[in-house]
Amino acid sequence: MFFKSKDSNKVSEGAVLKVLSEVHDPDLHRDIVALGFVKNLKIDSGRVSFDVELTTPACPVKDQLKAQCIEKVKGLEGVTDVEVRMTANVRSTGTQGNRITIPGVRNVIAVASGKGGVGKSTVTLNLAVALAETGARVGLLDADIYGPSIPLMIGAKEKPLTNAGRIEPVVKNGIKVMSMGFLVPENQPVVWRGPMIHGALTQFLTQVNWGELDYLLIDMPPGTGDAQLSISQSAPVSGALIVTTPQEVSLIDARKGLRMFQNVKVPILGVVENMSGFMCGHCNQITSIFRSGGGEKMAHEMGVSLLGGIPLDPRVAEGGDKGTPIVLGYPDSEVAKIYKKLAGDVAAQLSVLQAQSIGQFKPLTLEWQ
Repeated sequence: MFFKSKDSNKVSEGAVLKVLSEVHDPDLHRDIVALGFVKNLKIDSGRVSFDVELTTPACPVKDQLKAQCIEKVKGLEGVTDVEVRMTANVRSTGTQGNRITIPGVRNVIAVASGKGGVGKSTVTLNLAVALAETGARVGLLDADIYGPSIPLMIGAKEKPLTNAGRIEPVVKNGIKVMSMGFLVPENQPVVWRGPMIHGALTQFLTQVNWGELDYLLIDMPPGTGDAQLSISQSAPVSGALIVTTPQEVSLIDARKGLRMFQNVKVPILGVVENMSGFMCGHCNQITSIFRSGGGEKMAHEMGVSLLGGIPLDPRVAEGGDKGTPIVLGYPDSEVAKIYKKLAGDVAAQLSVLQAQSIGQFKPLTLEWQ
């Protein structure tokens, strides 16, 4: 899109970069020139064009940054047209120690709860869909070997194919998916001991052809046992997201899950409070069925960010049973909007961690409003 301004003297590259250095990324706390975001700057008489390469296509302030860039540059004397192209290059946060390498996967996000029944798989799936809708390349690993639910919730039943000794993930809604649910009959239990679980998870991480991914989300099994330790200690986890419900009986286990990641030096991206009240579809009044404020209390106690609260909506369960996540089935619903914001916040936290790893700026704390 082009914007008209005044025509006068020749515009210099230095002048353009100077005004763009007044545009700051609110998450990274530095200007876009110093961050290296400005690419392919071209000046043809009074016509100025350039790219702004963000660290994620899910950047929650993308439109704001673009508007600021246009305003700053078109205010220069001699500028007649301004074209700004917003692009993204997701970077790896990197890992420490002797962890598994997953070629092509830039960031691994573990979504955990410490216990079952809090809607962790629902959160993982809708977050994956929301990230993919921004243009990010997304994979989803269902690591619950004993009770895989992702195939049903995403509406996929086909068995993965193999190619040159590697497993090809199932692709659904633009997301690459792998689950034990694709490999065993629906009603057949998996009766395995710890070493077999570890072997299966290692195979899912290393022998699945994930390809180039910006984000690989791992739907962690409940608890803090063998499977959880196998992933948190050996997989290149960039950060962990903790899902809880508001009541104390859920918070007890969520705290344990959070501590497990801290003990193995995995950064905590934040806490998500699921089932955060029920919003009446007739009067829009919220009822706190499972009490309220638990997620906020836990985040404060543990010194991490509360990324949001997701209210109960019957359409979430409906979509889970039909294989249509609410972000896809009801994109204009309040819950879908919350998931889309959550996707931006999680991506921003990962960008912060990446910048911290190269010493670019101070830590970020997100506040839930």
